[in-house]
Amino acid sequence: MPTFLKLDGWPRRAAFDHYRRFDKPYFNVCARVDVAPLKAALAEQSGGGFSLACHFLALRQANELEPFRYRLAGERVRIHEIVHGSTTVLREDQSFGFAYLAHAADFATFAARGAAAIRAAREGQAAFEPRLDDSALIHFTTLPWVHFSSFSHARNWGRADSVPKLAFGRVDRDGPREWMPLSVEVHHALMDGLHVGRFVERFEAALQNPQPWLAAGAPAA
Repeated sequence: MPTFLKLDGWPRRAAFDHYRRFDKPYFNVCARVDVAPLKAALAEQSGGGFSLACHFLALRQANELEPFRYRLAGERVRIHEIVHGSTTVLREDQSFGFAYLAHAADFATFAARGAAAIRAAREGQAAFEPRLDDSALIHFTTLPWVHFSSFSHARNWGRADSVPKLAFGRVDRDGPREWMPLSVEVHHALMDGLHVGRFVERFEAALQNPQPWLAAGAPAA
């Protein structure tokens, strides 16, 4: 049975009622994160690539922060037990498809499943299926050509889309650091800057000390 948030007594009830009526209830935060330690950790082990590792670490943090699992359900707020990932994949003909990245507690499992899903999307084996009716997702995209400082996602204003949307950009080296742009876009009726800040802090911490997260069966930090 679906689980719903008890709105009565929720400290954010007034903000929820306020922002869910907005024509544009979304807000976006962009930051840059140092991925040098993650790249170094991946170089020491076999299996799994950098992009999948970024998706894995971000998805792990999203699952452990409850507001990132909140979704609008009419007048209510559904709490998903687990959310998965959906990411864009560039094809050889310069079109793109979507790959479904099933959540997994360990990186090896996630990377194996994710690599197969990305390969199927890249080769055109998977149909163009955005899964619009599946709210138990985090929407990902990657722009490896742009070290962006701001970002905006395409939106269908006729839909009550409350799925968080993350974007990764081009990595630029700066001495020992390797900076990657990160965009986090969320529905303001469901969370505030505090919650996005906590997500970014956790993601940064995982990037700085990735080994425990990449180890098979690693527990949540």
